[in-house]
Amino acid sequence: MSAASITIRAFDEADTEAVLALWLQAFPEYGDPTRPHRDPRLSIANKLGTQPELFFVATRGEDGAIVGTAMTGYDGHRGWLYSLAVAPEARRLGIGTRLVRHAESALAAMGCLKLNLQVLADKPEVIAFYDALGYRADAVVSLGKRLGVQEPEAIA
Repeated sequence: MSAASITIRAFDEADTEAVLALWLQAFPEYGDPTRPHRDPRLSIANKLGTQPELFFVATRGEDGAIVGTAMTGYDGHRGWLYSLAVAPEARRLGIGTRLVRHAESALAAMGCLKLNLQVLADKPEVIAFYDALGYRADAVVSLGKRLGVQEPEAIA
């Protein structure tokens, strides 16, 4: 397999099971029942309801197997890149780079001027991958809140 034999196209609902299998390999936290916010089926369903044209899969030319994914979004202010995954046997062939560049082009065509992404701090190899593509840490603090989860009351 070579990067030249890879096609990048929009996700189709028929791709769901193959994408889920890939994500379970690439993101072990998806199989962790203590992290219900990491529900890959819900992620796919939500993406199909919002800018589904920005959900990409990379397929292998020989058999059409899905070997990569990139999910993106654009809110009119900034773009976001999520769920970049490449099958273990297809890594180091340029597929991840092609997916990122494809996502960047799609977002730029929509007028997006800045693309953000988040990487877990304990993934130095992923940080190095994005660094090689020109991504740099912004001088910001990323905050998050799980909605629908009871937060402890602030002590007054």
